[in-house]
Amino acid sequence: MTLDYMTGFGNEFATEAIAGTLPEGQNSPQKVAHGLYAEQINGTAFTAPRTDNRRSWLYRIRPSVQHRPFVPLDPEHLTWSGSPFNDEPANPNQMRWSPLKIPAKATDFIDGIVTMAGGGDSFSWAGLAVHLYIANRSMKKKYFYNADGEMLIVPQEGRLLLRTEMGHIEINPGKIAVIPRGIKFSVDLPDNASRGYICENYGASFTLPDLGPIGANGLANPRDFQTPVAAYDDAEGEFELIAKFGGNLWSAYIRHSPLDVVAWHGNYAPYKYDLEKFMTINTVSFDHCDPSIFTVLTSPSGMPGVANVDFVIFPSRWSVAERTFRPPYFHRNVMSEFMGLIKGEYDAKSGKDAKGFVPGGCSLHNCMSAHGPDAKAFEAASEAELKPQYMDSTLAFMFESRFIMAPTEHALQLNTLQKDYYHCWLDLKKNFEAPEK
Repeated sequence: MTLDYMTGFGNEFATEAIAGTLPEGQNSPQKVAHGLYAEQINGTAFTAPRTDNRRSWLYRIRPSVQHRPFVPLDPEHLTWSGSPFNDEPANPNQMRWSPLKIPAKATDFIDGIVTMAGGGDSFSWAGLAVHLYIANRSMKKKYFYNADGEMLIVPQEGRLLLRTEMGHIEINPGKIAVIPRGIKFSVDLPDNASRGYICENYGASFTLPDLGPIGANGLANPRDFQTPVAAYDDAEGEFELIAKFGGNLWSAYIRHSPLDVVAWHGNYAPYKYDLEKFMTINTVSFDHCDPSIFTVLTSPSGMPGVANVDFVIFPSRWSVAERTFRPPYFHRNVMSEFMGLIKGEYDAKSGKDAKGFVPGGCSLHNCMSAHGPDAKAFEAASEAELKPQYMDSTLAFMFESRFIMAPTEHALQLNTLQKDYYHCWLDLKKNFEAPEK
């Protein structure tokens, strides 16, 4: 096993686990070295513009076509949901959930995924689904790929070892990984348990946002993204391959490990990123920059300036604004916001009790649903001495989308749903005093 990486976002890479495997001068020679099969995977249409075109050539022990027929996976024990999200009506209420507990029952990454909300439609390549995951065992002889969308994985507790067909990626809380649509992988748990968040992106692949007036540098630097080098399994036996297709899960048995790519080249591959390397930009005078200034990755919608989904983080940083209410302001947004907390405390919410916004928890504020600091946070920030303050050991994030997100029936039935979430604003006082005439 190797955990070496190649760097750069969207680069053309070439990597081989056995020297001399990659063909020279062509992609599909009559015979590939070492008796391998050539196979191309396309993440975009053949005719996509060169700047947007994503594809890779894989040189593997057996082609992906070699498997038994897929059959629907028994949905009884699953908490996955897929588009369209019409089990429950979209909800204008502010919603918040406490963290899910790691289960006592043996649960791997796929079995431990819980769909919270979603919008759009995977059939039309637009929208997203938001999931939580809880797992306490590695996937054994079990592999997965998602034909509906790419998966942005955000661990909150415990490491993940993502063994993909293009190499291995290890991430811990504070790092993220993106598995492109169709890439097969399996998940091991080096710490025996893990919990976190997933954004399933049905739309255009995540890319780096344009910097505009920021200039050439800032936010996420392309060179800090890491793609794995080739590493392959040559194993035979009885294995299960699970596919997410059309909103449903399907299962097929195969007689070999599908992670058998000996070499590959191209620009369609999984990658990881360390959120500590994000170059935060913020105000140094007064008032707030909009939260879009914290965008790490964006999935464009085709409408300029309006994202299918943005991945935004709120990391440790200096707060120095003068004459300014420093926590996030009271707010209504045409974009829908699903938030999670990896560590620490979010500055718009007070307290660390289980009924607050704590690491592993999440909240959903849909299109035009009002939200903002709770009563305690508002009072504390209104009276705070405005000296430079370093906001240490905090990391919150947001999946922000132009799509209204409907909560799933399962999410609304969870005992972690904080049905009294709205209470946190009830103690906001009326401070208005009309001037005397």
